[in-house]
Amino acid sequence: MTERDPATLTLAPIVGAQGSVALPGSKSISNRSLLLAALADGTTRLTGLLDADDTQRMIEALRLLGVRIEHDRGSGDCVVVGVGPAFPNRSASLFLGNAGTAVRPLTAVLAMQGGKYRIDGVARMRERPIGDLVDALRHQGCELDYLASAGFPPLAIGPAGGRAGGRIPIRGDVSSQFLSALLIALPVARGAADAATTVELVTPLISRPYVEITTRLMQRFGVGVATPDPSTFRVEAGARYASPGTLHVEGDASSASYFLAAGVIGGGPVRVTGVGRNSTQGDVAFADVLAKQGADLRYGDDWIEARRGRPLAGGRIDCLAIPDAAMTLAIVALFAGAPTRLTNIGSWRVKETDRIAAMATELAKLGADVAVGEDWLEVAPLASFRHAAIDTYDDHRMAMCFALAAFGGAGVTINDPACVRKTFPDFFERFAQIAGGATGPAAQALPTVIAIDGPAASGKGTVAERVARALGLRYLDSGSLYRLVALLALERNVAADDVPGLTGIAGTLAPDFSGGRIGVEGRDVTEALRSEAVSAMASRVAVHAPVRSALLARQRAFRAPPGLVAEGRDMGTVVFPDARLKVFLTASAEARAGRRHKQLIEKGISAKMDDLLRDIRERDARDSSRAAAPLAPAADAVVLDSTDLSVSAVTDAVLALYQARGGAGGRG
Repeated sequence: MTERDPATLTLAPIVGAQGSVALPGSKSISNRSLLLAALADGTTRLTGLLDADDTQRMIEALRLLGVRIEHDRGSGDCVVVGVGPAFPNRSASLFLGNAGTAVRPLTAVLAMQGGKYRIDGVARMRERPIGDLVDALRHQGCELDYLASAGFPPLAIGPAGGRAGGRIPIRGDVSSQFLSALLIALPVARGAADAATTVELVTPLISRPYVEITTRLMQRFGVGVATPDPSTFRVEAGARYASPGTLHVEGDASSASYFLAAGVIGGGPVRVTGVGRNSTQGDVAFADVLAKQGADLRYGDDWIEARRGRPLAGGRIDCLAIPDAAMTLAIVALFAGAPTRLTNIGSWRVKETDRIAAMATELAKLGADVAVGEDWLEVAPLASFRHAAIDTYDDHRMAMCFALAAFGGAGVTINDPACVRKTFPDFFERFAQIAGGATGPAAQALPTVIAIDGPAASGKGTVAERVARALGLRYLDSGSLYRLVALLALERNVAADDVPGLTGIAGTLAPDFSGGRIGVEGRDVTEALRSEAVSAMASRVAVHAPVRSALLARQRAFRAPPGLVAEGRDMGTVVFPDARLKVFLTASAEARAGRRHKQLIEKGISAKMDDLLRDIRERDARDSSRAAAPLAPAADAVVLDSTDLSVSAVTDAVLALYQARGGAGGRG
């Protein structure tokens, strides 16, 4: 089991948002598609598959059950060789973390086909109910035993298997996943070739759109589900899954909610791609709710765009069809003109945490007035936000929705930000790309930023310092932050691949840049940061996305009047995407090695050109191939090759570009 990352992430106050975000694949569609492809006859190619903890749990389980899966995590393509209605391995112990979209359907399928299996998960999964599904499966002759508390995992599954036919009663008011799991499992039951089976809801169904995702996907795999009325679902005799060949996983509509809300609160426009007006996911209705509240929403076939419209209305919102995206509405409510009551959210109490209790507790930390009931939450508008450290309860959606609190003017600290790996591992990277841009009066108030980036030894630090001095602007050597993390890591024996340890250092870093020197922990480390060991370590430290995220707020905090010249990694792409001028300095590896050699010789340090050249090339390779935010010019950056130019010539070129963009009177 992956250890939790204990680090914190502080988001500085955000004045606006704009840009575009390509959404990761839908978790619900990804895990359903993986399971259906495994149970189908033939080979299925899934494109756009979500790469996150929940899908990896499903893939690991299917492989243990004997399914051949080839997953290209970079492209999102996944090839699943179907095994038909029964898994080859009839005995296995499956640990499925906190992935409800894996635990529930695998329980149903394995119980129906029969075998000797054990299903378990993390401590929270042992608190999430599964009794109604177990009762329905036992009704069909399946053997299931609770190994700890009745009604909850872990479970032992016996060899008898379940039978098709007849009518199965099941509740629908605890989790729609119970019904989805049962429907998926019916075609693998004994006698499915000869008998039809009808499932009857004995209570109202919550989250109906998620069941519709299930039935649409079953149809894609050749199994129709008849619904003569809202409480009846019928799988006909002879149902058997067959591969559709290729199936594309659309973007995650629940994840879209955070960025659409950012567009509304932060002015926008913010566009999400991967879902659109024809999405099969119920949470896409979140956009319609925002529009009814007064936001400006626009739609395409594969995109939705949000921007500020009329003042947000507040009021009563029925969230029965959008339980996951409704969490985002609780944060949006802080920016509305009247109290907002979210109703029909009782299912929140059996999710990754008791989300009603968790939301009420954490909203109160911001200063919000909150009232709760068994299945509702009411949030009053908040005029003055307090900076708060938000506990996330190992719940990815708590971390993601509370990032929006940074628009309140006080910033926010997210505890355990790495919990987003469950469904959206690079969420904070994507959020940083749209957060900070602004339009209207807020944009005009933002201090000027000139962002200078480039590979190691390209001269960006020297040029940036000279440009700042010439224009009378502040100067940020962001590389010093990474070198500070590297220095402290070396002193504390924290390895370059110890991401939690490095992120912990970055998250608590308190540098002192007064008097032209660099200090940390009450001591001057200016000279120590210039060592080759620290420089090499800094390059290795910077490849880790959690470290860069932890340092993001500290870098943005340097943006203050009269303006800033910021140099270093990701300056124009992540840290200041709205910078007025972005310059990417480059030079040949030989020229950069020569400059480094000259600097070292002037300091009285012996160095060999061959060693320096090899080091430069190795750093270039690491920086350009890192998994998250590889070193590359921003799309709107000016690339300057300084191989044959003096520092003065490059400085003059940057100053000329700045003046051409409007000088001190421009935006950004």
